[in-house]
Amino acid sequence: MKQYDVVALGELLIDFTDNGTSAQGNPLMEANPGGAPCNVLAMLQRLGRKTAYIGKVGEDIFGRQLKDALAEVGIDDRGLRVDKDVRTTLAFVKTFPGGDRDFSFYRNPGADMMFSEADLDEDLVKDCKVFYIGTLSMTHEPCRTAAHKALDLAREAGAVITFDPNLREPLWDSLDEAKEQILYGIARCDVLKISDNEIVWLTGEEDYDAGIRKIQEQYHVPLIMLSMGKDGSRAYTEDMRVEVPAVLSDKTIETTGAGDTFCACVISHIIKWGWRKYTEAELKEMLTFANTAASIITTRKGALRVMPTRAEVEDLLAKNAK
Repeated sequence: MKQYDVVALGELLIDFTDNGTSAQGNPLMEANPGGAPCNVLAMLQRLGRKTAYIGKVGEDIFGRQLKDALAEVGIDDRGLRVDKDVRTTLAFVKTFPGGDRDFSFYRNPGADMMFSEADLDEDLVKDCKVFYIGTLSMTHEPCRTAAHKALDLAREAGAVITFDPNLREPLWDSLDEAKEQILYGIARCDVLKISDNEIVWLTGEEDYDAGIRKIQEQYHVPLIMLSMGKDGSRAYTEDMRVEVPAVLSDKTIETTGAGDTFCACVISHIIKWGWRKYTEAELKEMLTFANTAASIITTRKGALRVMPTRAEVEDLLAKNAK
């Protein structure tokens, strides 16, 4: 028996997001705890799963804020390291009408980049049913070596590997390097969560099905989840494709955390059902729940501290079923 349902490794940072304009006409920014790994874990905690985080923050006011946020939402922080020499990573997020975003990162280096193999709690990696990782922990050394080591340990321990490329172009020295590391993760995962723009960039195919087919033929990923924003989502297995429309809301204010919320719901269903080949009905249920939860988070500022509860998701599901 594994002690944790899900362990995630990667960036933990502050998302500074738009929050109006000052009396002087200057933009006001709100310091929201964020980073894909802990956004995913926060949603999983809301769904009753036991989670733990592995990563690094700085010994500064933002690092303390992030540590407090993990405690608030119930994420085990035994794998969190604090670096007195490097500052916590910051991301400034500009949201445009329609939900698109532009990111400016303060990370040269940031504390998450300095997470090393020596910082890695190997027992924690081995003690989970599902291991989640993205590529922001693979952009530079020493975090890249630590991330690769964690992937190997999790696979050897029999964890289901969930990988989200989560491409952020400004953080890479080159896009060729980004592609190399993304393909490294894809080659080792059981579940790939990828967005529409990422699959086009990665494969050169404008048709999503053709792009997914390329990935399947080369890497044989058992389950691929494609998020398409307002166009919904798809699940692909070796012999099946299931699509579910998005749950659109007139209360949407930003899309930060929507993909992470979606991914967490997929992981929660995998834990609920066990890792196996799923039926078309099961994949449809998984996508419908995930799309609904993602819709809710788009109506809230921030992500990590304001994830929807299971009851909220089920209430909206029931409302939409009428």
